[in-house]
This record gives sequence, structure tokens and C-alpha cells, in this order.
Amino acid sequence: MSYKKNEDFEGGPGGAVMDKMTVFQDCISGFNASPIHPRRCRVLLTKLAYLLFTGDTFARSESTQLFFSITKLFQHKDIALRQMVYLVIKDLALSADDVIMITSSIMKDIAVASDVVYRPNAIRTLARIIDASTIQAIERLIKNAIVDKNPIVSSAALISSYHLLPVSRDVVRRWANETQDTVLAQKSLPSSAYGGAGGALAGFGGPASSFISQYHALGLLYQLRAHDRMALVKMIQQLSNAGSALKSPAATVMLIRFVSRVLDDDKNLRKPLFSLLESWLKHKSDMVNFEAAKAILEIRDVTDDEVAPAINVLQLFLSSPRFVSRFAAIRILNRFAMTRPQNVNPCNIDIESLINDPNRSIATYAITTLLKTGNEASVDRLMKQITGFLNDISDEFKIIIVDAIRSLCLKFPSKQASMLSFLSGVLRDEGGYEFKRAVVEAMFDLIKFVPESREDALSYLSEFIEDCEFTKLAVRILHLLGTEGPSTARPTKYIRYIYNRVVLENSIVRAAAVTALSKFSLIDDAAVQDSVRVLLTRCLDDPDDEVRDRAALALRLSAADKTVAKEYLDPDAVPSLVALEQQLIRYVTSANEGSADLPFDISSVPAISKDQVDAELLRAKTQATTPLLPSTTVGGADLTGSSGQARSSSSPASSATAGFAGEDLTQRYVAALAKIAEFAPFGSVIRSSLPVALTESETEYVITGVKHLFKQHVVLQYDVQNTLPDTVLEDVSVVATPTPEDGDDEEEEEGRSYVEEFIITIPRLDPETTGTVYVAFTRPSTTAYASTSFASTLRFTSKEIDPSSGEPEDEGYEDEYQVEDLDLGVGDFLVPTYVGNFTHMWDQLSFESSETYALSGINSLQEAINTIVTTLSMQPLEGSDTALQAATHVLKLFARTLTGVKVIAQVRLAYSTKSGVTLKITARSEDELVSKLVVAGVV
Repeated sequence: MSYKKNEDFEGGPGGAVMDKMTVFQDCISGFNASPIHPRRCRVLLTKLAYLLFTGDTFARSESTQLFFSITKLFQHKDIALRQMVYLVIKDLALSADDVIMITSSIMKDIAVASDVVYRPNAIRTLARIIDASTIQAIERLIKNAIVDKNPIVSSAALISSYHLLPVSRDVVRRWANETQDTVLAQKSLPSSAYGGAGGALAGFGGPASSFISQYHALGLLYQLRAHDRMALVKMIQQLSNAGSALKSPAATVMLIRFVSRVLDDDKNLRKPLFSLLESWLKHKSDMVNFEAAKAILEIRDVTDDEVAPAINVLQLFLSSPRFVSRFAAIRILNRFAMTRPQNVNPCNIDIESLINDPNRSIATYAITTLLKTGNEASVDRLMKQITGFLNDISDEFKIIIVDAIRSLCLKFPSKQASMLSFLSGVLRDEGGYEFKRAVVEAMFDLIKFVPESREDALSYLSEFIEDCEFTKLAVRILHLLGTEGPSTARPTKYIRYIYNRVVLENSIVRAAAVTALSKFSLIDDAAVQDSVRVLLTRCLDDPDDEVRDRAALALRLSAADKTVAKEYLDPDAVPSLVALEQQLIRYVTSANEGSADLPFDISSVPAISKDQVDAELLRAKTQATTPLLPSTTVGGADLTGSSGQARSSSSPASSATAGFAGEDLTQRYVAALAKIAEFAPFGSVIRSSLPVALTESETEYVITGVKHLFKQHVVLQYDVQNTLPDTVLEDVSVVATPTPEDGDDEEEEEGRSYVEEFIITIPRLDPETTGTVYVAFTRPSTTAYASTSFASTLRFTSKEIDPSSGEPEDEGYEDEYQVEDLDLGVGDFLVPTYVGNFTHMWDQLSFESSETYALSGINSLQEAINTIVTTLSMQPLEGSDTALQAATHVLKLFARTLTGVKVIAQVRLAYSTKSGVTLKITARSEDELVSKLVVAGVV
């Protein structure tokens, strides 16, 4: 069905305007004529197909009449006519009645001994009109067609089997043997067959032949075995051990994708399946080489040694004479460079040669890959090469390059001057809105995350709005000038640029300029305040009421108390957008149900400070190279931001947190705790941890633990899943016992240990359901950072279900189940926070601690970095979360404690194949105890 109506087209075939009823009447008379005129009927069928394609519909009675009129054309043996008949009745079958009556005519065509053209068409049509009650009647025909010597007939039967799976899966499953025979058979399609169709399909199997039926058969076989893990693994082993059984490269590509899925689900098969992927890197078909390399690079915890063969193969393709091979290789490397740039570094010389490639897509990918993998020393050279390149590409490619430069700016802040000069230059070039917006956004990020660039960037943006033709960009820049301008060394410099917009621009820009101008009245300078009031007073005569209202409000606030004015004009915190959305949805839903009597209370929405917003924005900008951090909250607001979403990663740390990090999960915790009256005296949640698995996933009772920290309390949340199908658990509770520090006696321990307040149990846990147990503790009064380990024991009463009544028995027995300890570590007391200047913050903090460690069981610097970031729950700074060298690296981290104490850390790492990873961590803080805890918390 087309997305356009019939009247949107100028006419039918040949430009003729067709009326639906006229075509209908001509078809009825033409199809019922005797004798049948094939040429005239083909023309009528073409018109009918055109009407159906362009969106015209027929009533069910009309469709039925047309359908049975068309079936009379089966009397004629014209091949071209028969092809058109099958094409049209497939569409009419959806709206006509009693279409099953034509089954016998179609089955007759399928059973024809000669391989005529319309036989595969008949098979595909039959699959569209058959239903579950009659599918067994065609089972023999489809089986014979699947193993037919003609690959086109075989492919038609296999594709039709896909469509029949939802109709009757059990019947299709009986065709598995025939399908497997087709996979192992070697049916080639001659290039002369089907009027040259073999030549069109030659890309699947070489210039002379095609084994396309293997591809379709393998896909159907996977559908039949997808839910049987052992059968799927057996199929992969059989096809991989069969040597040259798969002649179709497309089928081999599909098999590689099946291997990737099994690898993700079953780590025990890692070694044999990975060897298969490596063997396919040497396949004679390019498409197989690319798919195998991509599959290896997408394995989550792949090591440097494992990716080396795939990188080498892709590097060879970078110098291929074929455009498509170079494009595929650089595209895969570009994607992998987002997470593992250090592994792509050896290819940089070959990638640089592609910058001047005649194919602009290849050149764009080459530049963006170099921007991700380049080091600080190569930035200036890259900027020069890009300057000449931008003039020859479209805006779409320019945007890709600007986005890559933005990430590079955040990774190497010391190179901000050259990058800012480049961005200001391209901002003056010709370009559309999206391109200019990308450049402006990149400069915004430099201002926010690289403080040294603020003055120059604001000057460039101020000059840009003088000639800016895009209202949206002008408004955004004015807002930024109002936010950043008052805190610069010369704030009056920007007042002139802003007031020029009030005089020269449209009403939307004028309103934004007035708001930006009003923020300069907060400057503690009487002369500046008087000048701003004069300018705002002039705005009271503006012809637009929005501009006048904003000016009047600004004048009123300028005469009020500074605290009140700042709260309105420049607030320190903003509402959490996710929490605001959820509460508004809940409010609107309750209003629709007639139960909302009170107005919406904005004060109930948790606020996020500007520092937290900056950290969220930075993580969103650099999410391609930043490992996922634990989900953290302050006042119920998640600090990980929207970028903390589940995604594939090459690091164990990120794969462990995939699916849990993100603001939605934290908000669910906050909402759940807010509904429990016992927690109301505790206040708001300061931080919630990620879920921790306390049992194996295959055990009878699957338990996960979450830690919620309040100002003076900690709440342990145990999610208990009863996997037993015939057992009910009652009075389910968890006994959590904090482990005292070594050497503490009872008197010393008092005031330093966690004291249990209460337990919220699960009264009844039905089979295959999940419930939650809460255990509340009072935090120690003598220290705010008391790490401990909670020994956890699940206690419950087990009752068997009576099979006859379906109810649990009256008598049960008490039981308990030991689970893993739930640790409360240093990272649980730290909130990752962004800071713009690492060196400046390092010099500010005085209490320093240092220690050296050797990490065991870690095979690379990147793995060590991810482990440290996850363990300490601190924010990586200046792009230091990505190891650009294999031997040494410096990791820079910053965070605040739950009480707001700042702590900064510098971790120097070294790696060798003999000794593994050695690190020296140095931490500074406002509190000596905090710096010592961070240093000790690495291991």
C-alpha cells in the first residue's frame, strides 16, 4: 500500500488518468471475454495493479468479483499473462472472500514438470492465500519444491516457508530435513537461467553462478532451531566442519551472525567459535572477511591479542583498488575506534592516505577515524588537512567531521586554541542550519568543559550573531551570553552585542536578548546595573508584548533583593527532567481518572545542580569513549544522565553495567521507596547503587541486592525471585549482619557499626514471581565513610502446592538460604562529579595520600581503567578514561562525597606482559580521611 493517494499522481502508466470504476468494469468484461486476449488482459492487470499500489481500495464484494474473474485467465498458457495474474491476485487475496477456492489451479502450476517461469510465482502466491486448515494439503508440494534442482524454485519455496511459520509452525518444522539438505546441496544458478537473472545475482556467489538457495535455507533452518540452543550449536559445528559445504558467501555471512549471537549468550563456547571467526578472515570472499572482522570487534570482552588479526585484515583492505572494499574497511574501523582507539592506531598511516580519496564518504570516515585515534601531537597537522578538505564536501559530511572535532576538543583541552580557531573559521563559511548548529554546539561544549577557551569562544559567537540568519541559533547564543557573560573579565563587552539584537532583529530574538540583558543586572557594579536598567527601560516601548513583559519583569527584579533576583534569573539548580516527566504523567493520569483534587506541586520534583547538569552533558557528548559509570543520585536525581544507557562495550566493566545504568532505573528506586511510609523519616535518597547479583541465575532463589544511602541511614534492598513452579514462600525475610572491623571490641565498636532499624518482609511469594525485602540500618555516628560487608541469609517458610486444589498446604517448614555478602565500599560514598580544570582543582586541595599496587587478573590498561572507574565511582576527566598507549597511561578522576567533600585522584598505570598492570594512585581532598579511603579503595 502506498503512502500517497491516487490523486497525488499525475496519471497511470503512460500518463493516462484512470478512474477506479472504469478500470473495474473493463476488467470484469475483459477477463470474462471468450476467447481470452492475453495482450489486452495484461494491460488491464497492469492498470489494476497500479490502482492497488497507489492506495485505491475495492469493497470486499468488488474484490471478490475481480478475484474470480481473474482466475478464469488460468485457461490461457501465456507466460507473461500468468505472471501478471499471480502478481495481482496476491494483493486482491487480502480483501476478497473464498480465495482458497483457487488453490487447486495454483497447485497445478506448481506440479508442472517443466521449469517454466511462473512456477516460483505460483509457490509464492500459494503461501499468501493458504490458511492453517489447508496447509497440510500443500505440504508434499512445498517439500518437493524445497529440494528442487532449480535454485529459483527452491528459493521461492524456502521464502514462502518463512511466511507460513506464523500460520502453522508445526507443519513447517517437519520440513527441516529438506531444508538442511538444501543447505548442504550445491545448486548453482547459471548466468543464462531466467533471462540473465544469474548474472544479476552473481554478487552472492561469483561471476558465473549463485548458490542463493543456501542462503534462504540457512535462514529458515535458524528460525526452526533458534529456541533450541544445542541444535543451533550443532548446526554451526556441522556447517563449519563441512569444509566447502557453503558455497554462497551470503550464507556464510549469515552463519557468522549466528555464531556472534551464540557467543553473546554462551561464554563456554568462546574458544572454538572464536577460532571459526578467525578462519573466516581468510575466506576468498570479501564480504565474509568483513563480516568476520566486524563480529570479532563487536565481542564485548575481546582482548587486544584477539582483535589484532581482524585489524590486520581491515588494514589490508584500506589499500584495495575497489571503492566498496575501502569504504567497508574504514567504516568498521571508525566504529571500533569509538571504544578502542588505541587498537586502531597502527592503521593511521594507511588511513591518512584515504583523506584525499576521490570518494568523499571514504575520506570523511578516514578523517573522523583519525580524529578519534590521533594523539595530542597530531592535532595541529590534522586541522590543516581538514581545512582544505571541508570545501569539497556537503553539509552532511561536514557535520560528521565537526562532531568528531568536538570530541577531540574534550579529549585534548590543551589544544583548544587551534580547534577554536578552526571552528570560528568554518562558522564564517557558507552552510545550512544543521551545519552551523553543529559548529555552534561544539563551541558551546568548549565553553562549558574547557574554561580556558571561554573568552575567545564568546567573542567569536558574539561576532557570529551580527550576521546570523537563523533565529534558533541567535536565541541559543544570546542565552549563552546571558549565562556566561556576567562572569567574564569584561562583561560590558557583551552588552553591546546583546542590545544590538534588540534593535535589529525580529521579536523572538529581541525577547531572548532582553532576557540575556537582564542577567547582567546581577553584576555587583553600580555603573553596569544603571546602564542595564536604561537599556531595559527602552525595551518597554517595544511593539511586541512578549518583549515588553520580559523587560518589565527584569526591571522589577533588578529593584528587588539580589537573592530573589538570582533565583529567578540565574537559578543554581533545575528540575530533573526525567522525574518531572514521570510526575506530570502520573498527575495527568490521575486527573483523567477524576482523582486529582490538588494542583501539581513543582517542589516535589528533585532538583539537579549545574555541576550535575554539566557532568551529564559531558557524558552525553563523549559517550562513545566513556565507560558506563554506576548510577548515582543526589536528592533523587540521577547523575549518570541519559547517556548511561545499555550498550555494547568492549570492556568488562561496561558490559557488567549494561542494562542497569541510567536515570530511569534510579527514578524507579526513588519512586518505590517514596511509597513506603517507614522510610519517610529518613529523608531523600542521596545515592542508589547498581543491582548486584548475590546468587547464580540458575539457583532456586535468584537474589539481587541494591544499596540506598540516606543522610543518616542505609537501606539494603533484596529482590527475591522464586523460580520453583510448585512452591509458595511465606514470611520471606533477609537477615543482614554487618561485619565488624578486625580488632574492635564491643565498647570500641559502639558508635562505629551499623545498627539495624527494621526489616520489611514479603508476606507471600508465589511461584515464579519476584518480591522485595528491605533492611534498614542506622549509619555509624562517628564516621561518615564506614565500609563494611553485610552477611546475608534468606529466611522463609516453604509450602508445597496441592496439585488438586492449586492452593498451598497448611503445614510448611522453615528454611534458610545463604547468599553472597553485600559489600558497602568506598565507591558507595562517592558521587562522580565533573570539574572543568583538573590542574586548578588539584592545586586547591591539600590533604594528599599515595599508594602503589599491582593488579592481578587484568590483561590491559583499558581493562584496569574501567575497573578503577567502576570501583571508585569517580568521574574521569579530560578524556583520560581511554588508554591511547599500550604501556603507560595517566587516569584523572574527581568526585564528591555524600556530604559534599571534594576528592581528586591521579592514577599512573604501567603494563607489561610479564608483571601485568602496576599503578600508583595519588589522591587529594579537603578531608585527610577521604583521601586515604580513596587510595585504599582501589583494591
